[in-house]
Amino acid sequence: MAETKTARVERTIREWVGGGKLSPGDKMPSERALSEELSIGRTALRQVLARLVSEGVLEVRGRSSYRVPEPAPGQKRSGATTSGELEPWQIYGDRPVYNNRWVRLELVDVEPPGVKRFEHHVVRLQHVTITAVLDDRDRVLMLWRYRFVPDQWGWELPGGIVEAGEDARASALREVEEETGWRAESLEHVVTYQPMVGMVDSPHEIFVGRGAAKVGDPTDAEEAGRVEWVPLADIPDLMARGQLMGSGTLVALLHVLATRK
Repeated sequence: MAETKTARVERTIREWVGGGKLSPGDKMPSERALSEELSIGRTALRQVLARLVSEGVLEVRGRSSYRVPEPAPGQKRSGATTSGELEPWQIYGDRPVYNNRWVRLELVDVEPPGVKRFEHHVVRLQHVTITAVLDDRDRVLMLWRYRFVPDQWGWELPGGIVEAGEDARASALREVEEETGWRAESLEHVVTYQPMVGMVDSPHEIFVGRGAAKVGDPTDAEEAGRVEWVPLADIPDLMARGQLMGSGTLVALLHVLATRK
């Protein structure tokens, strides 16, 4: 079965990092150079790079400059590279089982060290942003929504899919405005993480905003909910009662609570 273009490019970059072609601290070639050398479009390349950044294989410096991260003092490197006696899994390719705009299910041909080669199920979801917008009264902008999958009502932060070719920060600003009718005045990127790293690939980018202006009514009917400014003092109780939905909401709010002065 032929290897997909994105899988080939991802494997190649992992081999560069794990095989010694690139060392800790080395800067990656520019997106333009990578696109030409690896014969892949810029949009697809950015998706691969975002996945490698979320796993810690690469790190971002500046707007679109990538490099191999340095290990922290006293810490072994992890991810795609060798770590002492540990070795990464070998990835030989993948084949799609189901694919649409929202979800892709693949069987990935893998060989863990010391284990017989087999096909591993991998679910690839979209690259998303989640944003906690705070005001000067120590409140956070939230949505009270119904989610049919868990059959539950609860509080969520605004967020959504990063569209093809869209900057994550621009996506975060757009989603806040579309879902709440408020426009954030500033945004700070907090972390990019994977919520279910064992089998699901879905980079989540967390932003925190300060200040917002009301610009109209929500325009995203599918994601509509009751929009409210919720006091941060209420968040621990809402969490204890199970009324905060989604890992992105929890990660963002835990960060806000942990860094409050």
